[in-house]
Amino acid sequence: MRSKKSLPLEQTALNWDGPVLLAGVDEAGRGPLAGPVFAAAVILDDLSPIKGLADSKKLSPLKRDKLYDEIRARALCCSVAQASVEEIDRLNILQATMLAMQRAVQGLRLKPGKVLVDGNRLPVLDILAEAIIKGDSKVPCISAASILAKVERDRWCESIDQAFPNHGFAQHKGYGTAAHLLALQIHGPTIWHRRSFAPVTALLHKAEQLSS
Repeated sequence: MRSKKSLPLEQTALNWDGPVLLAGVDEAGRGPLAGPVFAAAVILDDLSPIKGLADSKKLSPLKRDKLYDEIRARALCCSVAQASVEEIDRLNILQATMLAMQRAVQGLRLKPGKVLVDGNRLPVLDILAEAIIKGDSKVPCISAASILAKVERDRWCESIDQAFPNHGFAQHKGYGTAAHLLALQIHGPTIWHRRSFAPVTALLHKAEQLSS
């Protein structure tokens, strides 16, 4: 009777890794003379793609608002955070921006496997991260983050406009336009102006000289 040869046993390689969740991160409000800097983090749903995502600065306000609602409704999760005017003046605008980005990522309901950040610098994170120059025009999840951050900050400026109607926040959104600089000269800085930014610093210094 022939003995049966035992067949070699092979261990099948099992892939336990599912799809990596990618979070896009971007900011809005680094350049203005007033207001917090905002940052957003977004994890999109690959099964529910959103058409028309792009760099928020290249979209009309109407288009941004429409996409904002779509992102909020269809993304797997998203988070918007900010760093205050006080933090901007104390830390400097770059470090305050990194802080807002860090807070946005920490605010996500789901933890991403990797974070993609617009620009060339990364906030301190406990997650694998990559900085992508012009990422807001190249990577959909970063585009989505740029839209959320921009819309949230613009809406903040519009709400502040009601308290300080002479400064025109609803129009210039805090940026150093000619109209904004003129309003600063006439009415002075508000509590929301960044004291560490040169045009505001100069006005405060001038006011101190006049009062002394």
